[in-house]
Amino acid sequence: MNVKQKTIKSEISVTGVGLHTGANVTLTFSPAPDNHGFKFQRVDLPEQPIIEADCDYVTDTARGTTLTQNGASISTVEHVMASLVGMDLDNILMKVDGPEVPIMDGSAIQFVEALESVGTVLQEKDREYFQIPHNITYTEPDRKVEIVAMPLDDYRFTCMIDYNSPVLGSQHAGISSIAEFKKDIASCRTFCFLHELEYQLNNNLIKGGDLNNAIVIVDKEVTSEELDHLAKLFNRNEIKVAPQGILNNMELRYQNEPARHKLLDMIGDLALVGVHLKGHIMAARPGHAANVAFAKKIKAAIKKERNKKVQHTYDPGAKPLYDVVQIMDILPHRQPFLFIDKILELSKTHVVGVKNVTMNEEFFKGHFPGAPVMPGVIQIEAMAQTGGILVLSTVPDPRNYLTYFLKIDNVRFRAQVLPGDTIVFRCDLMEPIRRGIAQMKGVGMVGEKVVVEAEMMAQISKVKETQPTS
Repeated sequence: MNVKQKTIKSEISVTGVGLHTGANVTLTFSPAPDNHGFKFQRVDLPEQPIIEADCDYVTDTARGTTLTQNGASISTVEHVMASLVGMDLDNILMKVDGPEVPIMDGSAIQFVEALESVGTVLQEKDREYFQIPHNITYTEPDRKVEIVAMPLDDYRFTCMIDYNSPVLGSQHAGISSIAEFKKDIASCRTFCFLHELEYQLNNNLIKGGDLNNAIVIVDKEVTSEELDHLAKLFNRNEIKVAPQGILNNMELRYQNEPARHKLLDMIGDLALVGVHLKGHIMAARPGHAANVAFAKKIKAAIKKERNKKVQHTYDPGAKPLYDVVQIMDILPHRQPFLFIDKILELSKTHVVGVKNVTMNEEFFKGHFPGAPVMPGVIQIEAMAQTGGILVLSTVPDPRNYLTYFLKIDNVRFRAQVLPGDTIVFRCDLMEPIRRGIAQMKGVGMVGEKVVVEAEMMAQISKVKETQPTS
């Protein structure tokens, strides 16, 4: 049974301080349409740039996960991303009026409660899952990091942490299904060691850090003078070391809360793969850098699976998403050089188009008129026009843009295309569009038979308002 995509019913905002800047930040969750995915919007910047929640846009993992796109960055995204996956959502726009997500209490529970308060709504499109097809592994031998994703028809996590700390020790945490996220993981707060806290305070790296949003593990001998100094920094009357080996600023919500929080971080970082996952993730000593590297490895596996020649079949007689008149509103091509009759599907990563091949085509007049065969170059052009619909759908005013071929690779013509055939083209993005450059894998099918395939690179270019005179 297909699962429908899901968003929230209405906007909801949360306000807190940014961990690193110390500035007040408001994060507003907004409903988003089908196939939108998770995106951030920096509403405090000119033009309010959009930043996609995608592991390909991660630029820093030093003290949290930072995304950068369109000249803007957003930091510390892992907790809010975990809340979106934990709440089983698909399409959300997150408007932020600062450079980082508010740290709240150091966990994801306040994000979860905000999302839960407005409720969810099912959407029209089916959700896309990637089911781990085989063991996918990632290791960092020098840091003893090991992560593996194994096939499973659910989303399960097992996490182990070990910092060689006699206070923290070795801890394990796990959930058997992502449905357990809210109850068992969402409220688990971030943690740091006392020596890290002192370094960050001395270097002004956590202006928004407070003893209300982190568990501080005392990993060294500490004098009463040092505790008095920390109390003064955090405006406390007194700070002591609790019996569990942590500062007495808070009580642990779980004995293994640090391990549960590391699991929370991993769920958030792996959300940057961009699709819902099905598999069992087991990790030893994970961190943001390893999580993101592993996310990229899963994303590469998704790309490889998509590029396999196992193709869906489509009903060319199905009601089109765009008919030929609507296509001409997007593409600049006209008869006799418009080679797409309708578009059946369009998402942020793929498009499906249809070309009906008839004996009336202009090219049949001179291309083997006694034994008419559709020229291969025309098949590639039709595939490219299909891909052009996908690329132009990423800009708000497609009539003001053109797409130009830069490269065609790995072209294969598998069978002849004859008058009376109907070709169904599917083009999938091979990676996110960057700087107007799109790389696509295209396949053309007649019925269940692949007739043509190619990898294409194209550039989207804005049409100049005035053309130079010759």
